[in-house]
Amino acid sequence: MTPRLFIVGLGPGAEDQVTQEAREALAQATDLLGYGLYVTRAVILGAADQAVPHMTDNREELGRARHALELAMQGRVPVVVSGGDAGVFGMASAVFEAVAEGPEAWRGIDIRVIPGVTAVLATAARLGAPLGGDFCVISLSDNLKPWDVVVRRLRLAAEAGLVIALYNPRSLARPGQLDLGLAALRDVLPGEIPVVFARAIGRPTEHVLSTTLSQARGESADMSTLVLIGCAHTKQIERPGQSPWLYTLRRVP
Repeated sequence: MTPRLFIVGLGPGAEDQVTQEAREALAQATDLLGYGLYVTRAVILGAADQAVPHMTDNREELGRARHALELAMQGRVPVVVSGGDAGVFGMASAVFEAVAEGPEAWRGIDIRVIPGVTAVLATAARLGAPLGGDFCVISLSDNLKPWDVVVRRLRLAAEAGLVIALYNPRSLARPGQLDLGLAALRDVLPGEIPVVFARAIGRPTEHVLSTTLSQARGESADMSTLVLIGCAHTKQIERPGQSPWLYTLRRVP
């Protein structure tokens, strides 16, 4: 039999936002590999009873990927799990990087990437239609790229008129970088540009804070927060007693 390996996106957190294709892959698993939180979620979502959990730290992606590939070559059916979509700052790229650097035999593995609902899509759906025009997603983490590269990309995205979604905005190890990133954006964008801090969308602890670029502060975010920054074409619809809707124009005048 051809060795098989699944890479599965578990969505942003709500059970009803996990795809049927993801559930079917989990049901075939002999082994579950991922960050502890995601492996635990995979078990709750219906992974096969016999699936062996392999929990590793979130900075051990390449080692985790190599382990999964080795298991596949042994005739196991490993499922590598990520939150959101595994191809968006998730495990898919780590697995293919390991394949590119590994033994030739790994290229014969049937690797199937199962898409998931990303945090930015879940957040956009909650807010209205802020991604109606062109947008980009940027990770604020400088673990895998220099900080000056992050700042340059932020500035260029703002200059290009893109709606910007920030992943990994703030952590205990990087408490000040979000404020630095917001300051860089203020050099390019007007202060009234809408900014939304969306935490744990779809989960019981969900919280949404709407503000403006001039008022936005890094302390409003943690690693479970997606920060969405609008552009000149992002509009707001006020609603009595409710959070405003945001939408971005489809046309650029």
